[in-house]
Amino acid sequence: AKIHYRWGQNADVVIRMPTGGGVGAGPFHSQSNEAWFVHTPGLKVVYPSTPYDAKGLLIAAINDPNPVMYFEHKALYRSVTGSVPSDYYEVEIGKARQVQTGDDISIITYGAGVHWAEDYAMENTHISIDILDLRTLLPLDYDAIAASVKRTGKVLLLHEDTLIGGIGGEIAAWIAENCFPYLDAPVMRCASLDTPVPFNMELEKAFLAKAKLHDTVQKLCAY
Repeated sequence: AKIHYRWGQNADVVIRMPTGGGVGAGPFHSQSNEAWFVHTPGLKVVYPSTPYDAKGLLIAAINDPNPVMYFEHKALYRSVTGSVPSDYYEVEIGKARQVQTGDDISIITYGAGVHWAEDYAMENTHISIDILDLRTLLPLDYDAIAASVKRTGKVLLLHEDTLIGGIGGEIAAWIAENCFPYLDAPVMRCASLDTPVPFNMELEKAFLAKAKLHDTVQKLCAY
């Protein structure tokens, strides 16, 4: 991460990082540790949620002269399908994807959280939900984040990582510093419990942020 700063050289390295829970793999193989690397200047961190982005971001990461951490959620390997062109293409690093637009609340998320948010929106059509897929965690797409905040005024940061020290706290701080006049409610976070990931599948379901999504959305909407 420091090679360019120290010697002015490229570091053409991509490290693929299988990550995430929901597969009953317990505390050693289900951690979400992307926030560790976001705190390292010189790295880039990407986290696709769709097959299209998985290919495009991987190609972009390989072509990028900087070291890139490429996180891929294990539970999405066989649970998500989508069209992937056979053509050579890149998905721009640092550019978020607007999944859908809404007027009531914004859910800013990435990885498996994108699918949790989409499922929730489909089941609760009476709430107009703006969903932003970050795709890149370092550097963040601050323009897209600000645009989502301005559309709704109510923001929920959703991630599978545990709450304390998660990237949601950093984004919440940035929103408070730069978008405060547009907020109609406190920025809220929905994250997994601050414990190791349980082996037991039922306990794991209760551990994951998805279990708290409904209550957190209702609390945000009540403002």
